[in-house]
Amino acid sequence: MIQEVCTDSRTAKKGDLFVPIIGEVHDAHKFIPQAYERGCRAFLVSRTEAADGLKDCQIILVGDTTGAVQDLAAVYLEGLGLKKIAVTGSVGKTSTRDMVHAILSEKFRTGTAKKNFNNSIGVPLTIFSFDDSLEAAVLEMGMDHAGEIHRLAEIIRPDIGIITNVGISHIENFADGRDGILKAKMEITDYFGPTNTLVINSDNDMLKKADFSGGYKLIRVGEEPEADYRISDIRDYGEKGIRYTLSAEGKEYEICLHVPGAHNAVNSALAIAGCRQMGVTTEQAISGLAHLELTGKRLAVKEKNGITVIDDTYNAAPASMKSLIDTLVHTDGQRKIAVFAGMNELGAESPKYHREVGEYAGKRDLDLLITVGEKAEDIAVGYRNVKDCGKAVHFDRKEDLYPEIKNLFRTGDVIAVKGSRLMEMEQVAAEILKEQE
Repeated sequence: MIQEVCTDSRTAKKGDLFVPIIGEVHDAHKFIPQAYERGCRAFLVSRTEAADGLKDCQIILVGDTTGAVQDLAAVYLEGLGLKKIAVTGSVGKTSTRDMVHAILSEKFRTGTAKKNFNNSIGVPLTIFSFDDSLEAAVLEMGMDHAGEIHRLAEIIRPDIGIITNVGISHIENFADGRDGILKAKMEITDYFGPTNTLVINSDNDMLKKADFSGGYKLIRVGEEPEADYRISDIRDYGEKGIRYTLSAEGKEYEICLHVPGAHNAVNSALAIAGCRQMGVTTEQAISGLAHLELTGKRLAVKEKNGITVIDDTYNAAPASMKSLIDTLVHTDGQRKIAVFAGMNELGAESPKYHREVGEYAGKRDLDLLITVGEKAEDIAVGYRNVKDCGKAVHFDRKEDLYPEIKNLFRTGDVIAVKGSRLMEMEQVAAEILKEQE
């Protein structure tokens, strides 16, 4: 009897099926003995010699462990018979997934990922965490290259798909630029038919021109008059959250979110629209959003000894950088300070995108911009290009910033911290708070 599926030998235990994944750097077959020592007695392998010498085990031989665990997840999920919503997009997909989960939970016992599990391995592991007590699920689809969302759609077979936007994340992996990213995001509909629904952000320039001729139902969400779910009168209260008016199905609703970020107006409206297709009432949706908790390191507000830190360090793209700047300037405080690292996988035009973020910050009256790392130096360049903006300070490494924290920050400051996941800017946020002890 298999209780759980595990791909990390350090967490393997009795009752697990251990699946060794072969990656670009490591082949986890070498960790089978460690999983065995921890009590695991079932293994899905593509190299039989890796399990030589193990006794009293169930060993299943497959051609490819990644493909096999995906196939297994697809069969398991189909057997649960859940209502399913899938979310993708260049930015905002995890927050939107969290919102869908909060809303669906008002009507159904709903499963979702405990972490940011949205790739070829994370999605199957999330599926294996579900059981037959659930009635619905929301899953997130991430991608770096074309074809990855197609494979996730094949596994999940969602009833409803949500596309938050099409931006420039991972653009260096697409020869045809944003057109290629749009095509990849639209793979969420590859298994759609007349009973399926696609919900899109109709304000996004790429989604405006997409081909939606697949025979499925389309719902448009945005600020434009023709949107099926129309957003208007967005009020940004900084770290306290936002309010906006939602017009849908002939009625108007006042939506209040206690999470910061004006961009969350469209994210929450997308979630409401998707969940309405599953019979959740708008009133239930509003109630669900009142209990919303976002996945860690996304606009987490922390305060210590008079200094406020907005920790939005999970990842970074130009649109999310600019949105954080807006949140920062609407937050109550004496000085508004941004601490930014660079953004990855933006291709040949990466310097331009970084300068644009800096210029945007310069026009928003920040008191101080601090940049960290080589790529972020272009953010400082853009910031200085704006006449009469505040001071900009650059550090080559995070470690160079730490000794200067006491000199740079003071009581009353609001500090927004963000950067590419690889830069681990949560360490900077933690160090700033630590220095206030």
